[in-house]
Amino acid sequence: NNSISVTFNTVDLHSKTNNTEHHTSEISEEQLIVRRGQEQITALTWRFSGWMDIEQCELPSENVGTKSCFGIPDSVKRSPSAKAVWKVELHKNSSSLTGVLILTITPPAVSPIGEYELSVKHREEETSLATLVVLFNPWCPDDSVFLPDEKERQEYVMNEQGTIYRGSHNYISSMSWDFGQFEDGMVKICLAILDFNCKHFDDPAEDVSARCDPIYVGRVVSAVVNSPDDHGVLEGCWGGPYDDGVLPSHWSGSHTILYRWFTECYPVKYGQCWVFAGVMCSVMRLLGIPCRVVTNFMSAHDSDMNLTIDVYHADYGVEGRETMDSVWNFHVWVEGWMRRPDLADDGKYDGWQVLDPTPQEMSDGLYCCGPAPVKAILNGDTHLKYDVPFVFAEVNADCVDWLVKADGSEVKMSSDTKRVGQNISTKAVGSNERLDITHTYKHKEGTKKEREVFKYAITRDFDRGEGEMENGETENVPPPEVFMQFEEVCQSLKSLRCVSY
Repeated sequence: NNSISVTFNTVDLHSKTNNTEHHTSEISEEQLIVRRGQEQITALTWRFSGWMDIEQCELPSENVGTKSCFGIPDSVKRSPSAKAVWKVELHKNSSSLTGVLILTITPPAVSPIGEYELSVKHREEETSLATLVVLFNPWCPDDSVFLPDEKERQEYVMNEQGTIYRGSHNYISSMSWDFGQFEDGMVKICLAILDFNCKHFDDPAEDVSARCDPIYVGRVVSAVVNSPDDHGVLEGCWGGPYDDGVLPSHWSGSHTILYRWFTECYPVKYGQCWVFAGVMCSVMRLLGIPCRVVTNFMSAHDSDMNLTIDVYHADYGVEGRETMDSVWNFHVWVEGWMRRPDLADDGKYDGWQVLDPTPQEMSDGLYCCGPAPVKAILNGDTHLKYDVPFVFAEVNADCVDWLVKADGSEVKMSSDTKRVGQNISTKAVGSNERLDITHTYKHKEGTKKEREVFKYAITRDFDRGEGEMENGETENVPPPEVFMQFEEVCQSLKSLRCVSY
């Protein structure tokens, strides 16, 4: 019926109520920011003449999860391989007589995170109604970042203040850090970080669809927080001069750094490991991935991937041999909480994953590190991705002294199996106390088990070039109650449409 006219007068996203229910009210009470796997309520009021219905339309991007269809009633024929199908139901208080359409909308727990646009289309006429942001949901059991303990969720997602440990293994000092993940503009800044990923420049559609996976997202953030290969957030400097920037020790929070990068579009000078880690923790918490900052004292840097820190001493009259291996007083990274279905079906490697944004060695052609399962590090499973052998060496490498003889042969002079990886520390949940988590990374030094794990780790077939990042598979969601369309419209912006005829 070409005479049908439909006009939407108002859209009430119930942002304040929805954001409170979704634990995002600290970010904003005006902008709708929801967590996947959890329903929200949206009310539409309209005036119309003639008959109105909502029906199916062509959706070419269902298979990558950036479009989703629904109908009232739901008569949509979806692709058998459709991913991330949103569920929408007509609320019982909806009324065609009063012109009020109330929808309960649930982004699936496997939907890509990011910004979406809600628009309505009648015939060939399309009207944009609103935008919303979707984040990971550690409160949802079906989300791959689900964290069961509420106290831990409050600490690792909601807490804007933290403590970072520095110094030495026998004199540990602490500094306060303002993560500021809910400060003004942080949503735009953190989504811009995802867009700054080189994979996004190569194939925006594939990159956006991969943002359903915290493994992928964590790896992207790890790469973009540093700057050597992508002009990311922070430029590192360990030897000075610092005249054209800020001394790393003068930073006390993340928001100033992130805001400066976002507005000036240039790496911020300067950072060292604890600054890189503090900034990454802020981004991860904003996106909804539980995250904590971890300090490893007597931290090894194994540049040649043999799980030992080698020091060469030249015999009399023999030219010395240089090595890039080293042991730092301390090194700081972050742990992100997520499932690892790419490694095991039984959840063996789920939980805390090491992610390190400090640019040290390349991984898949970029300066990034992780996610490396802490459980894999503990067990010496150095054949697993991502970058497990590098992190294993940081906490458990042997320090070996070699004598280089005149004929070029090498003789082992001594070996220290206990020096590396001491007092691995993070802030305790709900207090400012230091929590020692060394036992989660390695078995007690001097024990038979610790030596067995080291010998096992060194025999694994591992290689730092671990191949392309996997986007992660998502299962089909049961057919929803309402008809909806999600569509990528520009970079990370996707479109959510109700279509009427």
